[in-house]
Amino acid sequence: MGSAEEDYNFVFKVVLIGESGVGKTNLLSRFTRNEFNHDSRTTIGVEFSTRTILVGDAVVKAQIWDTAGLERYRAITSAYYRGAVGALVVFDITKHQTYNVVDRWLKELYDHAEASIVVMLVGNKTDLAQAREVPMEEAKMFADNNGLLFVETSALDSTNVEQAFETILKEIFHKVQKQKQRSSQSNTVSLASESPESAAPAQTEKRPCCVAL
Repeated sequence: MGSAEEDYNFVFKVVLIGESGVGKTNLLSRFTRNEFNHDSRTTIGVEFSTRTILVGDAVVKAQIWDTAGLERYRAITSAYYRGAVGALVVFDITKHQTYNVVDRWLKELYDHAEASIVVMLVGNKTDLAQAREVPMEEAKMFADNNGLLFVETSALDSTNVEQAFETILKEIFHKVQKQKQRSSQSNTVSLASESPESAAPAQTEKRPCCVAL
């Protein structure tokens, strides 16, 4: 990606949430570094990676945050969600219990994030289709009924990983564009800089960070 990382128009913070072991960390590494770690350990605390993509004629820097799904690490929630304009709620299609708690994750998300956040439901591990416990139709219906985007992915073999992130980033971008069209002046778009990396670029007009929708 080279110098493209240094030249962008927007920074969009997107958070990954869901139970431990559903593959959030590998989705992150597959999208940002095209890597998959078979021995991936449980994430402790928070980590994030970035990747810059072209959306329309704008260069968007995706700042993807990953946190532990284990209950004992969940005291970081409010800071984790602050400034996020997108969220991927991930479950494992081979473990129905990880799908059963999606409602709880959505509640936590909406309790801490902006109501206008763009949310995608992601059924991961389609490479293990023979062990599927969550029918795709059931998950898709849930997503439709709750106004969520939906996709099934495999971080292992890369299936739909690019599509998942690009779709949510495009949806965020379109919301920002609609907001700008409704505004008489572009500087009415509220800006937030919720991380050390994005704080400095947010002060330039060229690089608004973490646009609040």
